[in-house]
Amino acid sequence: MNPIKGNRMKSRFGISCIVVLGLLGHPATGQQRLSLDSILSVVKTRNPMLKSFASRAQAMDAYAQGARSWMAPEVGGGLWMMPYQSVSDPRDQGQIMLSVQQKFTHPAKFRANQGYLDSKAAIEDANETVAFNELRAQAKMTYYQWLVLEKRKRVLKENEELISLLLKVAELRYPYNQSKLSTIYLAQGRLAEVRNMMLMNDNQILQRNINLNQLMNIPGDIRYTIDTLVAFRRFVPEPMDTGAFAQRRSDVQRIDRSIQAMKLNQVLEGYQAKPDFNVSFNHMIPRGSEMPSQFMLLGMISIPIAPWSSRMYKANVAGMNREIEAMKSERAAILNEAQGMTASMASEIATLERQMENYEKQILPALRKNYQTVMLAYEENREELPVVIEGWEALNMMQMQYLDTLQRYYEMTVNYEKQVEK
Repeated sequence: MNPIKGNRMKSRFGISCIVVLGLLGHPATGQQRLSLDSILSVVKTRNPMLKSFASRAQAMDAYAQGARSWMAPEVGGGLWMMPYQSVSDPRDQGQIMLSVQQKFTHPAKFRANQGYLDSKAAIEDANETVAFNELRAQAKMTYYQWLVLEKRKRVLKENEELISLLLKVAELRYPYNQSKLSTIYLAQGRLAEVRNMMLMNDNQILQRNINLNQLMNIPGDIRYTIDTLVAFRRFVPEPMDTGAFAQRRSDVQRIDRSIQAMKLNQVLEGYQAKPDFNVSFNHMIPRGSEMPSQFMLLGMISIPIAPWSSRMYKANVAGMNREIEAMKSERAAILNEAQGMTASMASEIATLERQMENYEKQILPALRKNYQTVMLAYEENREELPVVIEGWEALNMMQMQYLDTLQRYYEMTVNYEKQVEK
């Protein structure tokens, strides 16, 4: 193993152990705060799907270690030229035979088989990278959804406090005929609606908690918080051509390694044209005392170039050529799709970014000033409560639309990073 890679693995393992031990040590307090990097580190080291690919790669390495083993020798014994009836001539009493036989496979076949098995281990390593890219995207998506839900929770809490305040003011003014009963009921309905939204929002946060627990392979009842002070991620597109995608995309690298494995398998099939050797030694012990002991040494060689035997491996090589062409076409399709998809995503992300800027600099400030104006007029008894609630609803709707846009922005960014494997 590369020592640098081994140190990185040890570092990730150490981080994940600290995080997991902290969570297991405080399963109910909810005081543990996790960053996205720490969650991804735990997913990398503890997710059982990734462990399965690592085990398969180790299995292929184990198979490769035995690729140069000879076939087991064959040892036998029996009777040789034994008469059915008893005879007096010692030369006709038969013999007892001991036999040893060993098959010698051509060394080139051993080397080719070992290279092919080693290449299959590399494919499993690429499969692990493909799976981790998918799991990383799921973890990021869940984390940013949770982040937006926390922002939505703060907005809903502010809304609850605001409507509660308006309701108290309306109830205090009602005995003095300064507010209407219908407005009190309206405020009560809006307050109940906000609290329902808070319940639904809390449930969605709990679901994201459980989803991350599943990805990290920790008990589903462990509760924690996430880092909500994370800075806004400004999107910076990366210029990517097919060459850059080919170097970065793990699914393309998996196809490249599959093609390499298929070529090595072709080499292995081609070596089937090389002969194998077989050596047999037989020792005969006569039953008659006047007969000498005898032996037989026999060497054999296979003739795989015979037309009736060469047809099979030649057909296999031709079939593998077709499979290689199919994988090359699949590779080109993936690169073409990735290039077009990332360009489209970058355009949509830029649009979402401009929309959020409009919300932050123009729409929300204007609606907040409108609400503050009608609220001030209501405090001075120059406006009715429905007008204040109308101003609040307009502001609240835009705040929710802003958070929806922020969530789409994060989701699209995660999908873009999934395509470029960042």
